Amino acid sequence: MRNGRKIGLVLLSFLLLIGVLLAGCGGSKETSATSGGAPVKLALSPWPGWFVWYLVKEKGFFEKNGVKVDLVWFPVYSDSLAALSTGKVDANSQTLSDTLAPVSKGIPLKGVLVNDNSAGGDGIVVKPGIQSLSDLKGKKVATELGTVDHLLMLTALNKAGLKEKDVNYVNMTVNDAGPAFISGNLDAAVLWEPFLSKSIEEGKGKLLFSSKETPGLIPDLLVFREDFTKKRPDDVKKILNAWFDALEYWKNNPEESLAIMAKAAETPLDEYKKGVDSVKIFNLDDNLGAFRKGEDFTSLQFTGQKTAEFLKGLDMLSSVPKLEPILDGHFIEEVAKERKERKQ
Repeated sequence: MRNGRKIGLVLLSFLLLIGVLLAGCGGSKETSATSGGAPVKLALSPWPGWFVWYLVKEKGFFEKNGVKVDLVWFPVYSDSLAALSTGKVDANSQTLSDTLAPVSKGIPLKGVLVNDNSAGGDGIVVKPGIQSLSDLKGKKVATELGTVDHLLMLTALNKAGLKEKDVNYVNMTVNDAGPAFISGNLDAAVLWEPFLSKSIEEGKGKLLFSSKETPGLIPDLLVFREDFTKKRPDDVKKILNAWFDALEYWKNNPEESLAIMAKAAETPLDEYKKGVDSVKIFNLDDNLGAFRKGEDFTSLQFTGQKTAEFLKGLDMLSSVPKLEPILDGHFIEEVAKERKERKQ
């Protein structure tokens, strides 16, 4: 349920440059960070962990916490990245890896919340005759250049001792790669939900490799423009509180909550449940742990550093940005403290 979760990115360099210029001018009419109490523009795209925002909205948790939020829908995920980089929205739901490129280009962003980790929601689907990653050599494999699934593909190939040049790589959006695989025009495709499950069921393919085998590699975050976090920090915390309120409601009302999210996803309930099962939704304790420094992929700092080094090695980043300014855990810490005090 993600459409083009980009990492890269040469393809976005021009848009990122525009974003830098807009930020320097400080006069963009597009960002509510400069417009007092205007509604917060929070962007999202198709992905199981991000439809929780519609549960937040439907059950009134934004209003309960005293913040006005406009959810801005982007069917194509890469468009949401460009919107955040150019200041057309205040915040976006995006991967950690996608946050590195704009920051390396000089666009200050802050990751303040982990929505989820992919735990099988991204994977390589192949024709039945392909038995191993090594069998992909010379085969026609599609995914979108610069996406996290491109990263997943390269990670999988590396495990088999292969490189991208060893396969017939086709740059194709996930929206197109899924149908192309189902129609028999591809040997393999690297997809995310719901395209992944649909390709297995309708294309008679099988799952060869998934993000279950790379735990922690693909964390999904709520990322704000830095200027917004400085000018409206209370609204950031209110949005985080609304997220955790929704998770508590989901825990107590699972069927209703899933039905709301499935409706927003325009997906049958049983199909949406499969998508949700492929991610680990992060509660407050999970977030507190993720923002702490660590020596494995449970730590955002560790994951970000390893991902940045990997991308730089592929010439997808010109330099490895400092992770400390990007991953701002103080909002989570303050929210955790305030919620604990309210319960006492």
